Amino acid sequence: MMMMEQPVIKPVEQADRDWIRQVSIEHWASEIVVTRSSVYLVEEQPGFIAYLDSQRVGLATYRIEFNLCELLTLNSLVPGRGIGSLLLEAVESEAKRLSCKRIWLITTNDNLEALGFYQKRGYSIKAIYSNAIEKSRRLKPEIPLIAENGIPIRDEMELEKLLV
Repeated sequence: MMMMEQPVIKPVEQADRDWIRQVSIEHWASEIVVTRSSVYLVEEQPGFIAYLDSQRVGLATYRIEFNLCELLTLNSLVPGRGIGSLLLEAVESEAKRLSCKRIWLITTNDNLEALGFYQKRGYSIKAIYSNAIEKSRRLKPEIPLIAENGIPIRDEMELEKLLV
């Protein structure tokens, strides 16, 4: 039986910024991410990159404010290899190292895969912001009205995991 190479997780470096911009545009339709009416340029955020055979295959970005860590983006470019889980673990470890008490994220009501992914990893739904995407679209008009799965994109959902 052949062993599959394990992904290697490394912190984002300045040389990764162009690639991060490309991933952001390809997967989030823009260089920016909007959460709770705040706008962040993805390539300027700290994060981690997953590598397989020296190829970049995943990205997680986050921001720290006070003793809170917000996960901004999580992308696994090769499904089924545990890349998303490893990247999430890296962000959680860094948040703990920086004495964060909580890690949180925003997703949308249509993102059923993300809702399942995070809940399986100890996250719980903290809040639902009904019709918040209407305001987010003013900041990021690229947000579609309807997701690929046919669900109208309307609400922001905040998930959290306590780190204490």
